[in-house]
Amino acid sequence: MAQTRLTDYYAQSKRPAGPEHGKRGKLQSATERITTRSKKPRLEELLRTPEKAAPAENHGYCAGPSGKKRPLPESEQELARPESRSARKRLRLPAEGEVTVSGPGEGGAYDGPQSKEDLTQLKSRLLRIQELTQKVNLPVAPSEGKVTIADLKARLKRAQELELKIREKKAEEKAVAPSPDLTDPNANESEKAPAYQRFHNLAQDVPPGLSLPYKYKLLGEMFRSMETIVGMLFNRSETVTFSKVKQGVQDMIRKQFEEQNVGQIKTVYPTAYKFRQEKNIPTFKNGMRKTDFQLTMEPILEEGDKVNGCPQLTASRLLQRRCLFNKNLVNVVKRHHKVFLSSLNPPMVVPDDHLTRWHPRFRVDEVPDIEPAVLPLPPQVEKLSTAQDVLLKARGMMTPKMEKALANLALRTAEEPKPAPPAQEKPAAAPSALKGVSQALLERIRAKEAQKLQAVMTRRPQQEERLLMMSRLPALARILRNVFVAEKKPALTVEVACNMVIASYQSSMSSGEMEKHLALLSELLPDWLSVHPVRKDTYYKLNKSTDLNLIMERLAKATKEEESK
Repeated sequence: MAQTRLTDYYAQSKRPAGPEHGKRGKLQSATERITTRSKKPRLEELLRTPEKAAPAENHGYCAGPSGKKRPLPESEQELARPESRSARKRLRLPAEGEVTVSGPGEGGAYDGPQSKEDLTQLKSRLLRIQELTQKVNLPVAPSEGKVTIADLKARLKRAQELELKIREKKAEEKAVAPSPDLTDPNANESEKAPAYQRFHNLAQDVPPGLSLPYKYKLLGEMFRSMETIVGMLFNRSETVTFSKVKQGVQDMIRKQFEEQNVGQIKTVYPTAYKFRQEKNIPTFKNGMRKTDFQLTMEPILEEGDKVNGCPQLTASRLLQRRCLFNKNLVNVVKRHHKVFLSSLNPPMVVPDDHLTRWHPRFRVDEVPDIEPAVLPLPPQVEKLSTAQDVLLKARGMMTPKMEKALANLALRTAEEPKPAPPAQEKPAAAPSALKGVSQALLERIRAKEAQKLQAVMTRRPQQEERLLMMSRLPALARILRNVFVAEKKPALTVEVACNMVIASYQSSMSSGEMEKHLALLSELLPDWLSVHPVRKDTYYKLNKSTDLNLIMERLAKATKEEESK
């Protein structure tokens, strides 16, 4: 039993070495692949046996699994027998009607009934391919193989003609098409301007000197919070009611927000909202019914404030409305300021566009409150539900005598006495300190004072900064002269001079600010402090022989001239 298993193992796993395992074995296997279909199963069975490449003396026998040999049929012996060839290679030309099949190492021909069928199929396929090629191929120019200069010139001329026709066609289409100015009037508007041009007004703030009263600032914060809540509700296509806005605003600013504040906002910015009294609005409050009237507000937007066809309160529009509200608040204070200026002696007139700060004696925090505008009221529906309502209704029913008496009383109250002409106001008595001073001199002094105050109110921020720097120059000039005297040098670099003056000045200042002050000093007093750029450094040169008192007088005079401008 063990011998049989061992024999089977060697028969299946190991093949005897023989000459057919070289090129002849490969040729034989290649030759066996082109056999007919009827013999293919039998050949595959032979090729699967381990004795496929047996030695020459074992031809005609097949070794079984037990090692015993059995004879093969003659037909299979002929197929399994390799073709004996000489070592010399010969050139074989394929004859007509033969199909040559070349193996991996050698070219050989195999003739049989199947090869004739393959030849017929190949011929039919070739004829079919030729017919299809004749149908598909376009007519080829006679000079396709050889392109001459004349052909190239002809092609170039044809391309130029086609290009000319295309240009003429485009010109005709442009002439027929209507102009965009006539068809679309908003064509230029579609091309948006740069952002710095479209939102330039948002960057223009009120002058820093025009401060608002606290109650006006609080109203501005209320408007900002109200805009935020209204924008959120409006963009969600929700009905904006006062009850919703009130709760949101109070949560944001931690202050009380009432309808009176809404009326003040309407007074300052009347075109911001459209107010209505509506009912049948769903509410979630216990003390309010759906049938009750509620104050609703809707922001008034422009035609361009639409996103996907729906009006939207965008962030840029919110910022623009807020800036406009603040400017309106400033205009309200300006009106009170103008009344105050007209009440002065002598009265002053300052244009609003030139006003940069309030009058020194104008008390900003004492400006009166803004009068609230009238908001829509819910319609009065008369209902007699209680006894008190019935009594009030009955009170309106009066007898004719009572009606006549009330009419006479109304006539008497309507006839108001004519107001007496106002008595001429006597000029205010001059205080005892001004006794003996001519009235003309007092008028000139008051006019001069009014001129100074007007100059202060219309002063630009740059001019204010220059005056502040000039007020520091006397102390800086004294320190700078002491520095030059202590150093015993005719000139000092800008860096050294600035650092030494900063160390001695009473308040802290950066090197850049000190350099600006010294540059202004050299501008006002060029003969005392001069600037000399030498190579890569800049030097300050001071004239020590000049009296310091004269320098102080000149600086004071320059400051007065600057203030009077």
